[in-house]
Amino acid sequence: MGSICDDDWDIRDARVVCNMLGFDGALAAPGEAIFGAGSGEILFDDVNCKGTEETLADCFHRGLGVNTCNHGSNAGVVCFTRDQSSPFQLRLTGGGSNVEGTVNVMHNGSWGTVCDLNWDLRDALVVCRMLGFDGALGAPGAARFGQGFGRVLLNWVECDGSEDNLADCSQPGVGDYTYCGHDKDAGVVCFIEGMF
Repeated sequence: MGSICDDDWDIRDARVVCNMLGFDGALAAPGEAIFGAGSGEILFDDVNCKGTEETLADCFHRGLGVNTCNHGSNAGVVCFTRDQSSPFQLRLTGGGSNVEGTVNVMHNGSWGTVCDLNWDLRDALVVCRMLGFDGALGAPGAARFGQGFGRVLLNWVECDGSEDNLADCSQPGVGDYTYCGHDKDAGVVCFIEGMF
């Protein structure tokens, strides 16, 4: 048995591992041996996946056995399956109607928010579809609909707009992004066909 170094480890790399293990996707890509230090050889370092590869061997990496870290820097994954309900529950708060508001995400029983860094209309489209709307008209940031509560759980979300869930978008994974305060909470303006 071997392990993986957490250098450059992110949600796209974790997604490949989760898919290899038979899961539908990844929620987080923790490092620093958060689940305990591994043993044996460190097999991969500087892994850089797109997230669509079938195995880690298909991703760019330094090469088997070539590494610069120790087992205190082992990479981890948090995976999910679709038959568990959605990996993220969403709600909107603070808007003038039910089609707009600050995006709130539930993770492990607690509500949090999404940082507006890199937030755009493609990300809003995924959120709006998850909430049952037909599309998105806007992706305001800077807590336009009011500041949320709890932790800032997601940051640097990069959807292409076709995803079914925020968990399928490129992002660093669920965390506690304290450097991104609630004054940067992301919002959405959704629409339903025929509402105009």
